[in-house]
Amino acid sequence: MSSPVLRVARPTNQLNQVADFYTRGLGFEVLARFDDHEGFDGIVVGRRDCPWHIEFTHQHGVTVERAPTHEHLLVLYLPALDEWTAAVERLQAFGVTPCGAENPYWDREGKTFEDPDGYRIVLQHAAWG
Repeated sequence: MSSPVLRVARPTNQLNQVADFYTRGLGFEVLARFDDHEGFDGIVVGRRDCPWHIEFTHQHGVTVERAPTHEHLLVLYLPALDEWTAAVERLQAFGVTPCGAENPYWDREGKTFEDPDGYRIVLQHAAWG
């Protein structure tokens, strides 16, 4: 039995800026890209060795709102200190400043950043589970 793959998909008005944030800022790879597929442009980012990826789309002629709340989070668990530190430093070098989490739990062992659409990403220095 094969393992399921998780795709998180969300719209954006800033496809290139969001792609840069997740690739150059977070170190993800571009896994796929498409232009004008039935009125949508998109990019899929992630890591080839992981069973998940994130798809960002822009529908031609449609404007989407920014993140509705500060609790719309993507949490990445990075238990190895060197990997966590490198991820934090890469985002900061990309020009992104950490912001305080709405839920103080995430500030205890992590750092929170906002992507260009206002969605928050927590780099959690802990193992899941």
